Amino acid sequence: MRPSFVLIVAATTMLGFGLRAEPAADSGYKIVKTAKVGGAGGFDYVFADADGRRLYIPRAAGRGGGDAKSRVTVFDLDTLQPVGEIPDTNRVHGVAVDPKSGHGFSSSSPVVMFDTKTLATIKTITVEGSPDGIFFEPATERIYVLSHRAPNVSVIDATDGSIVGTIDLGGAPEQGQSDGNGRVFIDLEDKDNVAVVDAKTMKVTAHYDLAGKGSGPAGLGLDAKNHILFVCCHDPQTCVILSADDGTIITTLPIGRGVDAAGFNPNTMEAFSSQGDGTLTIIKENSPTSFEVEQNVKTVPGAKTSTLDSKTNQIFLITAQYAAPTPSTQPATQAEGGRRRGAGRGQMLPDSFTIIAVGK
Repeated sequence: MRPSFVLIVAATTMLGFGLRAEPAADSGYKIVKTAKVGGAGGFDYVFADADGRRLYIPRAAGRGGGDAKSRVTVFDLDTLQPVGEIPDTNRVHGVAVDPKSGHGFSSSSPVVMFDTKTLATIKTITVEGSPDGIFFEPATERIYVLSHRAPNVSVIDATDGSIVGTIDLGGAPEQGQSDGNGRVFIDLEDKDNVAVVDAKTMKVTAHYDLAGKGSGPAGLGLDAKNHILFVCCHDPQTCVILSADDGTIITTLPIGRGVDAAGFNPNTMEAFSSQGDGTLTIIKENSPTSFEVEQNVKTVPGAKTSTLDSKTNQIFLITAQYAAPTPSTQPATQAEGGRRRGAGRGQMLPDSFTIIAVGK
């Protein structure tokens, strides 16, 4: 995943620090809460700890303008009020939590292991590569830290913070999912496939090729019960739906432009994909062989990363506003994985950073 650097010229009237309900247009998904929480620094992943009722948002120095220190900002998941910060998370991109041990981990250099109740740092963990995406694997109670540079995965024991090993995926990972039974799936943006990993041995057992149906996979959802993968791609703007058992392509469906995260809600049997064009695509799984785009929810431009609160079935997104680019604004550099992410941008407008909740 990359930092959310997008020119936003709308939504200035929808925000104020406090929360407010949006008017219900219909019975479908819509923005139900917003919180303009401000603060300087770039941003990437957002993570909802449904059990601990906290929302973790990394803010990195050197991205997004402003005089910022890298840290993880933490909010109450129900009220969106701030509850604290985890400091000194250099070049931070994401957070993962082990609900059993109560330990959290930042995808940063080094990784910071912290207590999820007190937010106090327990230890720092030096890993190789360039930490980016991150997720928790429950079957082995381990944290997977993803990197576009080798090694592609650093695996950490969530109970004591020790490094268990590394995994070479053969490509640049974007998002990972665990089925909870010992198999891990990670999409590789530059190889247009999904790597399958045995969680116990930490070995790649297969690569599921997208067969030209989608390129630049950046979001991944998993229906663990029915063994279905939702691989959300940039080119074309497509969700490729696969069998998690053998990689057989079931169907494809259109999504919005600029996907950077996806997920699946087993409570509603819906996959979701968040896009930088200000849309959230909801895909309904009618059966393991029948799928349809249920809704394209209008969110806010730049809100391309997302996370699910499985207790309320709400999806949380993050974004900010940016000034118009000037002639001196540098164009975006070639992103890791070979994908170009838009043109130049102006500076982030002060205190415009916002949390958005989508629900029914």
